[in-house]
Amino acid sequence: MKNLISKIACGVALFGFSTMAIAQESSTSAAALGRVAITAYVPDQLEGLPAGAANMLANKLNQIVSANGISGGANTRFIITPDIDVATKDLLATAPPMTALTLNVNLYIGDGVDGKKYSSQTVTVKGVGTNETKAYMDALKNIKPNDAGIQSFVSGAKTKIINYYNERCGQIINEAKSLEALSNFEGALMKLTSIPEEATECYNKSMAAAVPVWKKFIERNCKIKMSEANTKWNANQSWETANEVGAILSTIDPEASCYKEAKALNDKIGKRVLEIDKREWNYKMEIDVNLERDRIKAIRDIGVAYGNGQPKSIAYNIIGWGR
Repeated sequence: MKNLISKIACGVALFGFSTMAIAQESSTSAAALGRVAITAYVPDQLEGLPAGAANMLANKLNQIVSANGISGGANTRFIITPDIDVATKDLLATAPPMTALTLNVNLYIGDGVDGKKYSSQTVTVKGVGTNETKAYMDALKNIKPNDAGIQSFVSGAKTKIINYYNERCGQIINEAKSLEALSNFEGALMKLTSIPEEATECYNKSMAAAVPVWKKFIERNCKIKMSEANTKWNANQSWETANEVGAILSTIDPEASCYKEAKALNDKIGKRVLEIDKREWNYKMEIDVNLERDRIKAIRDIGVAYGNGQPKSIAYNIIGWGR
Protein backbone atom coordinates (compact mmCIF):
# COMPACT_ATOMS: atom_id res chain seq x y z
CA MET A 1 0.00 0.00 0.00
CA LYS A 2 1.34 3.43 -0.82
CA ASN A 3 0.71 5.22 2.47
CA LEU A 4 -1.33 5.45 5.63
CA ILE A 5 -4.62 6.56 4.07
CA SER A 6 -4.55 3.98 1.31
CA LYS A 7 -3.80 1.30 3.87
CA ILE A 8 -6.62 2.15 6.21
CA ALA A 9 -9.04 2.76 3.35
CA CYS A 10 -8.77 -0.74 1.96
CA GLY A 11 -9.66 -2.13 5.36
CA VAL A 12 -13.34 -1.30 5.14
CA ALA A 13 -14.07 -3.49 2.14
CA LEU A 14 -14.45 -6.74 4.05
CA PHE A 15 -14.12 -5.68 7.67
CA GLY A 16 -17.21 -6.65 9.62
CA PHE A 17 -16.14 -3.94 12.88
CA SER A 18 -2.12 12.80 44.48
CA THR A 19 -2.48 13.59 40.35
CA MET A 20 0.85 13.21 38.54
CA ALA A 21 1.94 13.96 34.99
CA ILE A 22 3.71 11.46 32.71
CA ALA A 23 5.61 12.14 29.48
CA GLN A 24 4.15 9.84 26.85
CA GLU A 25 6.01 7.62 24.44
CA SER A 26 6.34 9.13 21.00
CA SER A 27 4.46 6.43 19.14
CA THR A 28 2.03 3.57 19.43
CA SER A 29 2.09 0.81 16.85
CA ALA A 30 -1.06 -0.47 15.16
CA ALA A 31 0.07 -4.00 15.93
CA ALA A 32 -0.24 -3.18 19.63
CA LEU A 33 -3.89 -2.25 19.29
CA GLY A 34 -6.20 -5.18 19.86
CA ARG A 35 -4.08 -6.23 22.85
CA VAL A 36 -4.35 -5.25 26.49
CA ALA A 37 -2.19 -2.13 26.82
CA ILE A 38 -0.35 -0.90 29.91
CA THR A 39 1.88 2.18 30.12
CA ALA A 40 5.06 2.13 32.21
CA TYR A 41 4.92 5.11 34.57
CA VAL A 42 7.84 6.19 36.77
CA PRO A 43 6.79 9.32 38.70
CA ASP A 44 9.29 12.17 38.84
CA GLN A 45 8.63 12.37 42.57
CA LEU A 46 9.68 8.78 43.32
CA GLU A 47 11.55 9.28 46.59
CA GLY A 48 15.20 8.31 46.69
CA LEU A 49 15.48 7.11 43.09
CA PRO A 50 18.52 8.71 41.41
CA ALA A 51 17.72 10.31 38.07
CA GLY A 52 20.26 8.09 36.34
CA ALA A 53 18.40 4.96 37.43
CA ALA A 54 14.93 6.11 36.38
CA ASN A 55 15.34 5.13 32.72
CA MET A 56 16.54 1.66 33.67
CA LEU A 57 13.51 1.20 35.90
CA ALA A 58 11.16 2.35 33.12
CA ASN A 59 12.82 -0.12 30.73
CA LYS A 60 12.33 -2.91 33.26
CA LEU A 61 8.64 -2.07 33.55
CA ASN A 62 8.29 -2.18 29.77
CA GLN A 63 10.08 -5.53 29.70
CA ILE A 64 7.65 -6.88 32.27
CA VAL A 65 4.54 -6.01 30.28
CA SER A 66 6.10 -7.16 27.00
CA ALA A 67 7.31 -10.48 28.42
CA ASN A 68 3.83 -11.22 29.71
CA GLY A 69 1.88 -10.72 26.47
CA ILE A 70 0.82 -7.12 27.00
CA SER A 71 1.56 -4.13 24.81
CA GLY A 72 3.02 -0.86 26.00
CA GLY A 73 2.15 2.46 24.48
CA ALA A 74 0.97 5.99 25.05
CA ASN A 75 -2.32 7.45 26.26
CA THR A 76 -3.47 4.27 28.00
CA ARG A 77 -5.46 4.52 31.23
CA PHE A 78 -3.87 1.38 32.64
CA ILE A 79 -0.38 1.72 34.12
CA ILE A 80 2.38 -0.24 35.80
CA THR A 81 4.15 1.93 38.34
CA PRO A 82 6.78 1.35 41.05
CA ASP A 83 7.61 2.38 44.58
CA ILE A 84 11.00 1.62 46.15
CA ASP A 85 11.92 1.01 49.76
CA VAL A 86 15.61 0.91 50.69
CA ALA A 87 15.88 -2.09 53.03
CA THR A 88 19.63 -1.77 53.64
CA LYS A 89 22.37 0.63 52.60
CA ASP A 90 25.99 -0.10 53.41
CA LEU A 91 29.24 1.66 52.58
CA LEU A 92 31.88 -1.00 51.94
CA ALA A 93 35.48 -0.34 52.99
CA THR A 94 36.92 -1.45 49.68
CA ALA A 95 39.27 0.18 47.22
CA PRO A 96 37.56 2.03 45.76
CA PRO A 97 34.76 2.40 48.35
CA MET A 98 31.49 0.75 47.24
CA THR A 99 27.82 1.26 48.09
CA ALA A 100 25.69 -1.85 48.64
CA LEU A 101 21.88 -1.63 48.50
CA THR A 102 19.00 -3.97 49.17
CA LEU A 103 15.83 -2.64 47.54
CA ASN A 104 12.22 -3.70 47.93
CA VAL A 105 10.70 -2.74 44.58
CA ASN A 106 6.93 -2.56 44.96
CA LEU A 107 5.10 -2.89 41.65
CA TYR A 108 1.49 -1.86 41.03
CA ILE A 109 -0.85 -2.19 38.05
CA GLY A 110 -4.15 -0.38 37.92
CA ASP A 111 -6.45 2.16 36.33
CA GLY A 112 -4.47 5.38 36.52
CA VAL A 113 -7.46 7.50 35.51
CA ASP A 114 -9.99 6.19 38.04
CA GLY A 115 -7.22 5.63 40.59
CA LYS A 116 -8.02 1.94 41.15
CA LYS A 117 -5.19 -0.46 41.99
CA TYR A 118 -5.67 -3.91 40.44
CA SER A 119 -2.59 -5.86 41.45
CA SER A 120 0.65 -5.52 43.44
CA GLN A 121 3.92 -7.41 43.81
CA THR A 122 7.14 -6.80 45.74
CA VAL A 123 10.52 -7.84 44.34
CA THR A 124 13.66 -7.71 46.50
CA VAL A 125 16.91 -7.08 44.66
CA LYS A 126 20.50 -6.27 45.64
CA GLY A 127 23.18 -4.20 43.94
CA VAL A 128 26.68 -2.82 44.46
CA GLY A 129 28.33 0.17 42.81
CA THR A 130 30.99 2.82 43.17
CA ASN A 131 28.23 5.32 43.97
CA GLU A 132 24.57 5.19 44.93
CA THR A 133 23.27 5.61 41.40
CA LYS A 134 25.34 2.70 40.13
CA ALA A 135 24.26 0.59 43.07
CA TYR A 136 20.61 1.31 42.22
CA MET A 137 21.19 0.38 38.59
CA ASP A 138 23.00 -2.81 39.54
CA ALA A 139 20.09 -3.80 41.76
CA LEU A 140 17.33 -2.90 39.28
CA LYS A 141 18.87 -4.95 36.50
CA ASN A 142 18.19 -8.02 38.67
CA ILE A 143 14.41 -7.66 38.29
CA LYS A 144 13.36 -10.69 36.23
CA PRO A 145 10.35 -10.05 33.94
CA ASN A 146 9.70 -13.81 33.65
CA ASP A 147 9.72 -14.42 37.41
CA ALA A 148 6.71 -16.57 38.41
CA GLY A 149 5.55 -14.02 40.96
CA ILE A 150 5.67 -11.21 38.41
CA GLN A 151 3.83 -13.32 35.85
CA SER A 152 1.02 -13.96 38.34
CA PHE A 153 0.96 -10.26 39.24
CA VAL A 154 0.53 -9.23 35.59
CA SER A 155 -1.98 -11.99 34.84
CA GLY A 156 -4.26 -10.93 37.67
CA ALA A 157 -4.24 -7.32 36.53
CA LYS A 158 -4.84 -8.34 32.91
CA THR A 159 -8.02 -10.18 33.89
CA LYS A 160 -9.34 -7.08 35.65
CA ILE A 161 -8.52 -4.88 32.65
CA ILE A 162 -10.46 -7.22 30.34
CA ASN A 163 -13.37 -7.08 32.80
CA TYR A 164 -13.21 -3.29 32.66
CA TYR A 165 -13.89 -3.32 28.92
CA ASN A 166 -16.61 -5.97 29.13
CA GLU A 167 -18.45 -4.11 31.90
CA ARG A 168 -18.24 -0.73 30.15
CA CYS A 169 -18.65 -1.84 26.56
CA GLY A 170 -21.89 0.04 25.93
CA GLN A 171 -20.49 3.21 27.45
CA ILE A 172 -17.34 3.06 25.30
CA ILE A 173 -19.34 2.52 22.10
CA ASN A 174 -21.71 5.35 23.01
CA GLU A 175 -18.73 7.66 23.59
CA ALA A 176 -17.47 6.72 20.13
CA LYS A 177 -20.89 7.48 18.63
CA SER A 178 -20.85 10.89 20.29
CA LEU A 179 -17.52 11.62 18.63
CA GLU A 180 -18.90 10.37 15.33
CA ALA A 181 -21.85 12.78 15.68
CA LEU A 182 -19.32 15.60 15.97
CA SER A 183 -17.63 14.35 12.77
CA ASN A 184 -14.58 13.34 14.80
CA PHE A 185 -14.35 10.03 12.96
CA GLU A 186 -10.70 9.52 13.82
CA GLY A 187 -11.36 9.92 17.54
CA ALA A 188 -14.29 7.53 17.36
CA LEU A 189 -12.17 4.93 15.58
CA MET A 190 -9.37 5.30 18.12
CA LYS A 191 -11.82 4.58 20.94
CA LEU A 192 -13.41 1.62 19.14
CA THR A 193 -10.11 0.00 18.17
CA SER A 194 -8.61 0.38 21.65
CA ILE A 195 -10.71 -2.49 22.98
CA PRO A 196 -8.54 -5.63 23.32
CA GLU A 197 -9.46 -8.76 21.42
CA GLU A 198 -9.51 -10.75 24.66
CA ALA A 199 -12.67 -8.85 25.63
CA THR A 200 -14.24 -10.92 22.86
CA GLU A 201 -17.88 -9.87 22.97
CA CYS A 202 -17.12 -6.18 23.36
CA TYR A 203 -14.37 -6.36 20.74
CA ASN A 204 -16.77 -7.80 18.17
CA LYS A 205 -19.38 -5.14 18.93
CA SER A 206 -16.83 -2.36 18.64
CA MET A 207 -15.52 -3.64 15.33
CA ALA A 208 -19.04 -3.77 13.93
CA ALA A 209 -19.65 -0.22 15.14
CA ALA A 210 -16.44 0.92 13.43
CA VAL A 211 -17.67 0.10 9.90
CA PRO A 212 -20.17 2.98 9.41
CA VAL A 213 -17.73 5.39 11.05
CA TRP A 214 -15.00 4.29 8.69
CA LYS A 215 -17.25 4.71 5.66
CA LYS A 216 -17.98 8.29 6.67
CA PHE A 217 -14.26 8.87 7.09
CA ILE A 218 -13.34 7.67 3.60
CA GLU A 219 -16.20 9.65 2.04
CA ARG A 220 -15.01 12.85 3.70
CA ASN A 221 -11.42 12.06 2.81
CA CYS A 222 -12.37 11.50 -0.84
CA LYS A 223 -14.04 14.91 -1.16
CA ILE A 224 -11.11 16.69 0.49
CA LYS A 225 -8.55 14.93 -1.70
CA MET A 226 -10.48 15.57 -4.91
CA SER A 227 -10.77 19.28 -4.10
CA GLU A 228 -7.05 19.45 -3.38
CA ALA A 229 -6.16 17.54 -6.54
CA ASN A 230 -8.34 19.66 -8.83
CA THR A 231 -7.09 22.93 -7.35
CA LYS A 232 -3.47 21.92 -7.74
CA TRP A 233 -3.85 20.63 -11.31
CA ASN A 234 -5.90 23.63 -12.53
CA ALA A 235 -3.30 26.02 -11.13
CA ASN A 236 -0.31 24.47 -12.91
CA GLN A 237 -0.42 21.68 -15.48
CA SER A 238 3.06 20.23 -15.64
CA TRP A 239 4.89 16.93 -15.23
CA GLU A 240 5.88 17.82 -11.67
CA THR A 241 2.34 18.85 -10.73
CA ALA A 242 0.98 15.68 -12.33
CA ASN A 243 3.15 13.62 -9.99
CA GLU A 244 1.98 15.63 -6.99
CA VAL A 245 -1.67 15.22 -7.97
CA GLY A 246 -1.16 11.55 -8.70
CA ALA A 247 0.17 11.04 -5.20
CA ILE A 248 -2.98 12.68 -3.81
CA LEU A 249 -5.33 10.61 -5.95
CA SER A 250 -3.56 7.41 -4.97
CA THR A 251 -4.70 7.93 -1.36
CA ILE A 252 -8.39 7.76 -2.28
CA ASP A 253 -10.13 4.54 -1.25
CA PRO A 254 -11.61 2.54 -4.16
CA GLU A 255 -14.74 2.06 -2.00
CA ALA A 256 -15.40 5.80 -1.81
CA SER A 257 -18.21 7.13 -3.97
CA CYS A 258 -15.96 9.66 -5.75
CA TYR A 259 -13.34 7.09 -6.72
CA LYS A 260 -14.59 7.05 -10.34
CA GLU A 261 -14.19 10.82 -10.44
CA ALA A 262 -10.65 10.43 -9.15
CA LYS A 263 -9.90 7.80 -11.77
CA ALA A 264 -11.28 10.08 -14.49
CA LEU A 265 -9.03 12.95 -13.36
CA ASN A 266 -6.08 10.59 -13.30
CA ASP A 267 -6.76 9.57 -16.90
CA LYS A 268 -7.28 13.21 -17.94
CA ILE A 269 -3.93 14.18 -16.48
CA GLY A 270 -2.21 11.37 -18.36
CA LYS A 271 -3.59 12.61 -21.69
CA ARG A 272 -2.71 16.24 -20.97
CA VAL A 273 0.86 15.41 -19.90
CA LEU A 274 1.35 13.51 -23.17
CA GLU A 275 0.21 16.60 -25.10
CA ILE A 276 2.38 19.15 -23.33
CA ASP A 277 5.42 17.08 -22.30
CA LYS A 278 5.50 14.39 -24.98
CA ARG A 279 5.90 11.75 -22.28
CA GLU A 280 3.54 9.06 -21.10
CA TRP A 281 2.36 9.55 -17.53
CA ASN A 282 0.58 6.83 -15.65
CA TYR A 283 0.29 7.17 -11.87
CA LYS A 284 -1.04 3.89 -10.55
CA MET A 285 -4.06 4.44 -8.30
CA GLU A 286 -4.87 2.22 -5.36
CA ILE A 287 -6.91 -0.83 -6.38
CA ASP A 288 -5.41 -3.59 -4.25
CA VAL A 289 -7.36 -5.45 -1.60
CA ASN A 290 -5.23 -6.82 1.21
CA LEU A 291 -5.68 -9.90 3.33
CA GLU A 292 -8.11 -9.60 6.22
CA ARG A 293 -5.34 -9.35 8.82
CA ASP A 294 -3.92 -6.38 6.90
CA ARG A 295 -7.35 -4.77 6.69
CA ILE A 296 -7.76 -4.94 10.43
CA LYS A 297 -4.33 -3.41 10.96
CA ALA A 298 -5.09 -0.75 8.38
CA ILE A 299 -8.26 0.35 10.14
CA ARG A 300 -6.37 0.56 13.42
CA ASP A 301 -3.75 2.78 11.81
CA ILE A 302 -6.07 5.76 11.84
CA GLY A 303 -6.66 5.38 15.56
CA VAL A 304 -2.90 5.24 16.10
CA ALA A 305 -2.31 8.34 13.99
CA TYR A 306 -5.01 10.23 15.86
CA GLY A 307 -3.74 9.10 19.27
CA ASN A 308 -0.18 10.14 18.45
CA GLY A 309 -1.47 13.60 17.63
CA GLN A 310 -3.06 14.07 21.05
CA PRO A 311 -1.41 15.94 23.96
CA LYS A 312 1.75 14.20 25.10
CA SER A 313 0.87 14.04 28.78
CA ILE A 314 -1.90 12.55 30.86
CA ALA A 315 -2.77 12.93 34.53
CA TYR A 316 -2.63 9.77 36.64
CA ASN A 317 -4.10 9.30 40.11
CA ILE A 318 -2.12 6.76 42.16
CA ILE A 319 -3.06 7.95 45.64
CA GLY A 320 -3.20 5.06 48.08
CA TRP A 321 -1.43 2.53 45.86
CA GLY A 322 1.12 1.83 48.57
CA ARG A 323 3.08 5.05 48.90
